[in-house]
Amino acid sequence: MRAETLESHIRTKIRKSRRTVFLRDDFAALGGYVQVGRVLRQLEAQGRLVRIGKGLYAKARHNRITGKPMIAAPGGFDQAAKEALSRLGVQWELASAEKSYQAGSTHIPARVVVRVKGPFHRQIAYGKHYLSIERYSS
Repeated sequence: MRAETLESHIRTKIRKSRRTVFLRDDFAALGGYVQVGRVLRQLEAQGRLVRIGKGLYAKARHNRITGKPMIAAPGGFDQAAKEALSRLGVQWELASAEKSYQAGSTHIPARVVVRVKGPFHRQIAYGKHYLSIERYSS
């Protein structure tokens, strides 16, 4: 009988999950901090995960055109960034430009812009896509 490895446990957890964004803490019960980090880096090198921030990973799939990994979320980076904020427990809402676009404006926002309440100093990015953050004016 073959022993289950930490990598196989993490891969199974990722495959069975409906989430597209994972925190490093999601795998803390499976192994030590260093071992989990090593496996996450291996999965990133294999193209199964992409790192979108410190301790933040998203499911990945291979792009048929370039052959490089890309975020597997249906909404792409936009959806993954919003899910990451929710997973981190950050209170956020769409910024005014995105709200007006959803309300019928013809101006398409060039990138994701959210408004956060409270302290948030992380950077969420993948490749040339990044999350722009506005602060509540109080």
